[in-house]
This record gives sequence, structure tokens and C-alpha cells, in this order.
Amino acid sequence: MRVLAVERAVPGVADEQFTPRLAAAEARRVWELYQAGSIREVSFRADEPAAVLILECDDVEAARALLATLPLAAAGFIAFEMIPLRAYPGFARLFS
Repeated sequence: MRVLAVERAVPGVADEQFTPRLAAAEARRVWELYQAGSIREVSFRADEPAAVLILECDDVEAARALLATLPLAAAGFIAFEMIPLRAYPGFARLFS
């Protein structure tokens, strides 16, 4: 199943808490999950500083567990809105 994960700010977390060391650890973990095929795409929103990820997982709970392994999430500095996705069924109309 594909899951869209949109980063959400956590109230009370200051910018100073996002240290270069923590940011590097975050990038390393995202890279590991990307190489494993769990993260299919990763982007940043153009209108605000937030990551958007497309995950390939068994279900939303598995996606939540996977994202909990990110250092920023594990520290409680970021959270994610999880949106389950399914294939677009509209193309079937072309062949009816």
C-alpha cells in the first residue's frame, strides 16, 4: 500500500532544537529507508518547510512505525499526517 505522509510541526518545538547533527542523522535514516524501498519519494513543500513522503508499506500503521524510526520523529520534533492511497480507477472508463 502507498501512504502519503505530510510532515506537521509540533507545537512548542524551537528551531534551535533542529541541530546539524540531528539533521544529518535524519537525512541518513531517510536515505536508508529510500534504499530499502520503503520511502518511494521524498520532497519538500514549496510553500512551507515541511517534508512530503510517499511510502510503500503494508498499511498505515506500518508506515507510522517506519516514520517513528526517523530521528526527528523519535525526538518528538515532527509528526506526520498519514493518508492511505489507492490506484486511480478512472482509466477503466476508457475501456468499458
